Amino acid sequence: MIDAATTRAVQVALVTCSAVPDLDPDDRLLLGPLADRAVSVAPAVWDDPTVDWASFDLVVLRSTWDYASRRAEFVAWADRVPRLVNPAEVVTWNTDKRYLRELESGGVPVVATTWIEPGDTWSMPAEGEWVIKPAVSAGGKDTGRYDAGDPAQRGHAATHVAGLQAAGRLVMVQPYLPAVDSYGETAVLFLGGEYSHSIRKGPLLGGPDLGDVELYRAEEITARLPTPSELSVAEKALAVVPGGPDQLLYARIDLIPGLDGEPLLVELELTEPSLFLSTSSAAADRLADAIFDRLV
Repeated sequence: MIDAATTRAVQVALVTCSAVPDLDPDDRLLLGPLADRAVSVAPAVWDDPTVDWASFDLVVLRSTWDYASRRAEFVAWADRVPRLVNPAEVVTWNTDKRYLRELESGGVPVVATTWIEPGDTWSMPAEGEWVIKPAVSAGGKDTGRYDAGDPAQRGHAATHVAGLQAAGRLVMVQPYLPAVDSYGETAVLFLGGEYSHSIRKGPLLGGPDLGDVELYRAEEITARLPTPSELSVAEKALAVVPGGPDQLLYARIDLIPGLDGEPLLVELELTEPSLFLSTSSAAADRLADAIFDRLV
């Protein structure tokens, strides 16, 4: 623990990837509030072998968005890093979307998912729209939307699944929820264990995966107040996290209304989520306080 009155500079690493070595603009909003708390911040690329992780008083995961193609390497790195938040055990659990099964078993309403192993045979349903993505992914990469009534898209869907299977990846198939196109998706943000703010995401998937997403898909983001039902599902999800929610510096819960209008969990983001600090005037200060509380 660090004495708040110490004259030694308190050092915090904000961990990113080589594509954004100077941090994502939203994460840079933390720099001023942390400086106000006498915390020195250094951006650090997670797979840079020259970084001395033990030299930091706290290592905060942020924009490590290139991990999906090297998850085993990323998880092993997280396990070696001291004073990592969110902690390595959470990273291991949360970077494979099979965690949705545990959430569902724990009573959290989640989007219905068909899981396709590399050796499985799969046929697209006869009708409806479907989302296909790998269980290990970030930023909407390798994710597509397919209309079962369109023969060309059925072919694209089969090719998409087969390509992921050939790469040894577990595939997820989920119904495309029509509320995405009208109501949008709600992301509920918790910082330091407390509700902070929420945002609305507009529709993200326009059609089949074309393999043209480099790091992440661009999103249409606006501030939003969550409904009581959305907050309730978010809190239920956090309660199911192995080790409990108290260990989490931040959490983002992504929700979409189901056909009955009630929120369904799409993803629980505990590793490297965008936190959309710019959409709430006090969010950067709240996160800076939560980081400082880990230090004193």
